[in-house]
Amino acid sequence: MNNFTWKKDFGFPWLVSFQSYNYDFINADALINLLSVKGGKLVTPNGMSYGVLVLDSNARHMSLPVLRKIRDLVKGGAAFAGIQPQSDPSIADNSTEFHNIVNEIWNGNNAKVFTGKGLGDVMNALNIQPDFAYTKPQADTKLMYVHRKLNDGDVYRADNRHGRREDLEATFRVAGKIPELWFAETGKTEPLSYNIADGVTKVKLHMEPNDAFFVVFKNKAANTSFELPAVQVKELATINDAWNVNFQKDRGAPAAIKMNELSSWTDNADAGVKYFSGTGTYTKTITAPADWFTKDTELWLNLGDVKNLAEVTVNGKLLGVLWKKPFRVNVTDALKQGTNQVEIKVTNLWVNRIIGDAQPGITSKITYTSMPFYGLILLCYLRACQDP
Repeated sequence: MNNFTWKKDFGFPWLVSFQSYNYDFINADALINLLSVKGGKLVTPNGMSYGVLVLDSNARHMSLPVLRKIRDLVKGGAAFAGIQPQSDPSIADNSTEFHNIVNEIWNGNNAKVFTGKGLGDVMNALNIQPDFAYTKPQADTKLMYVHRKLNDGDVYRADNRHGRREDLEATFRVAGKIPELWFAETGKTEPLSYNIADGVTKVKLHMEPNDAFFVVFKNKAANTSFELPAVQVKELATINDAWNVNFQKDRGAPAAIKMNELSSWTDNADAGVKYFSGTGTYTKTITAPADWFTKDTELWLNLGDVKNLAEVTVNGKLLGVLWKKPFRVNVTDALKQGTNQVEIKVTNLWVNRIIGDAQPGITSKITYTSMPFYGLILLCYLRACQDP
């Protein structure tokens, strides 16, 4: 601790899409036996619904039974995009019928059959809005998403693909319902600012580095917009000095040390601390002044950069285990005015002790492995560097 303060070949047709649209792949058998048209949408018996079917380059050679089914789907009002089939690979099929059906479908008179157009243009022509879109505060801002539709609502999972904070506006193809933020690791939920218009809901999202959470649309919205008050963050104190640290027994470290300044164990001059693997328990008495406790204020403890897990207890109340960024925890219900006892158990990786046991002059190892993994990996790396 430095400071406490989720050759490709899926069969020739595929159910669309590209960025901001969900899609599935489908093979010839499923296309013939499972797909039908309902309300202009391609649907399956289990309730899946699709706006358009795209034929990729593999569909250039298509069997007659598949082509017949596509003709029936087009007549039913389904939309198709992509390439036009050129030939039938089967010598048993009727070549004349094949070309007659191709001309029937791709004669330019079917308004929902698109050839030679990009998918973006196709979606615009069909008036199919993106299922999920977002603003880009930076050029390489990237979010991934998954959407599941429930009987009584919609669930989106959003995933920040960068190790930095992102404040952006996301657009969901849902209207008339209130968005809520759901955190999988705690089960807690929070309200979100939103605006509903033109069949979509725009939501303001704050994402931490590599963050992921769910946005759930379930309850009916009484209003078309809602704005949360701005959150103001103020650093009250930095608790960096004079921590007592106790280490697990029989792992090479002293029973206890006092750290006048928080730093990584690997920077410690004591080899027992430097190469310690296990749990170190930090304890400290903190005095919280009265002006910390004001109405509508939450108090959080920010641990900074932790390697690799931290279990936080304040005044005997366990506040949970932190295992990812941001390493911070809400201490509002545990902290009190005056004197407080804070305990933080930090657990690092086993490899630290393995490295220590591999140091020159070590005669008594603390760890046991079936193979000397650390030395073996280093040796393989050196040999790789020497290979021509």
